[in-house]
Amino acid sequence: MGSASTGNLPNPRIGLLLGDGIGREIVPAARDVVDAAVAAVGLPDVEWVPLPIGFEAISTYGTPTPEHTLVALAELDSWILGPHDSAAYPEPFQMQLTPGGTIRKRFDLYANIRPARALSGTQAVSPQMDLVIVRENTEGFYADRNMFVGSGEFMPTPDVAMAVGVVTRQACERIARAAFDLARRRRKRVTVVHKANVLSTTTGLFRDVCRDVGQNYPDVVVDDEHVDAMAAYLVRRGEDFDVIVTENMFGDILSDLAGELSGSLGMAASINASETKAMAQAAHGAAPDISGRNRANPTALIMSAAMLLEWLGAAREEAGFGAAAARIRSAVERTIEAGVATADLGGLASTGEFTESVIARVFRR
Repeated sequence: MGSASTGNLPNPRIGLLLGDGIGREIVPAARDVVDAAVAAVGLPDVEWVPLPIGFEAISTYGTPTPEHTLVALAELDSWILGPHDSAAYPEPFQMQLTPGGTIRKRFDLYANIRPARALSGTQAVSPQMDLVIVRENTEGFYADRNMFVGSGEFMPTPDVAMAVGVVTRQACERIARAAFDLARRRRKRVTVVHKANVLSTTTGLFRDVCRDVGQNYPDVVVDDEHVDAMAAYLVRRGEDFDVIVTENMFGDILSDLAGELSGSLGMAASINASETKAMAQAAHGAAPDISGRNRANPTALIMSAAMLLEWLGAAREEAGFGAAAARIRSAVERTIEAGVATADLGGLASTGEFTESVIARVFRR
């Protein structure tokens, strides 16, 4: 196969943040697969920029998210973030923004794109599922995302806890545009998920703005569902949906459900993006119970890295990145179809064995 055109673009520079727990195993796995894919299509080598974050950064820098890490990320277009185990951080860091939350807020990564597609060779509950959840990533009821200063949660008395939810027209419009643009590249259907029968002002605004944006996409079919009904529909007929757009908390919950229905949360890929920055981050957590045991499933982060390459291809107008992403997805699918799988998928492969199998297939079409 001939080399992809690279023009005069400099080598891509991608930040590499290991995070906590199994991040120290799956982030290097994703890096190695990316290196193989860009080599396979003839792209220049990626320049990886390792940066400290998470538990180990606390002992060295006094914070899980060092300022010099954030400054360095600002100089990069994209990065890969491993999972964090903030519940294990010493006080006062447990009550502060998580590393991922800090990064999302600092760089306004408003679009969280979470695909859920069942792969052949897995025992998926919904074997025909192929959808994408587009989650608004900056507002809603999550305390790490909805305030300029402060957490969004407070206790007026020791016995009363309250939370502020924020929904703005601007945020709704931009996430709706992201969802409709994506639907145009897929099956041209968007489902808006809300709870306007109860939260009529906040999620009602979200629903209405998304529908207003949809009028600019006459080729895309639009419908809407209440979030509780949507959870049931994903279980009953998940294959019927294409692109689902929703607010922050609903998107978090529904994407975990869809990930499990389509095979395993260990396969749930995710990208967080703005117009100028993007971060690959698996939807699952740090899994400290299996950390260091070479048992973690790296699929979610590997597929997240493939999404990052696609984003880079669009940002740099370089088709080779899309070709590299396609090789990664194909290699993962063929690896699982061949019966090479980690324990969460019912297999016996270690993290390293699975990664090596994927890399071998990256070079074989």
